[in-house]
Amino acid sequence: MKKITLLVLFIGMITLQSCTINDNDTDNIDNDTISEVIEISNVDFNSFNNYNVLVTINPAIYASDMILVYRLDSVYQGQDVWRLMPQTYYFNNGDEIDYNFDFTSRDVSIFMGGNFDLNLADFSWTQNQVFRIVIVPGYFGNKMSNTDFSNYKQTVNKLGLDKKEIKKIKL
Repeated sequence: MKKITLLVLFIGMITLQSCTINDNDTDNIDNDTISEVIEISNVDFNSFNNYNVLVTINPAIYASDMILVYRLDSVYQGQDVWRLMPQTYYFNNGDEIDYNFDFTSRDVSIFMGGNFDLNLADFSWTQNQVFRIVIVPGYFGNKMSNTDFSNYKQTVNKLGLDKKEIKKIKL
């Protein structure tokens, strides 16, 4: 009985020795999901229901993917200044405006709100807005751990999107 147990143990050890694990990252590349930047310009929140804009994502993203949304805040010395959302702006009179977003695998909802009637807001806050939606595939999660997502340029550079064409959508 001891010889049979020893023989089974020996065969098991030989079998396990033949298994190998390849930690080469190039074998684990997710070729189905692509990093992408979508720009939505001329957004006029006054013309949308409840100050909400819906952007369809095609093809749909995976549950492991992440969406980042940036708003064109200003232009400084000829360079666009992109701010990561959500954003809240406070005014001296106590009013505030909020820009936020939500997403599913098939769409991104960009919306704004405030603690006052937005129909009374200055048009520079509600009209002619520009947003960029950045799709971050789940595969990049570990590689992006030290990325400052509030820095648009750093984020797209890390994703290798700095030279790729931005998909532009006008609403």
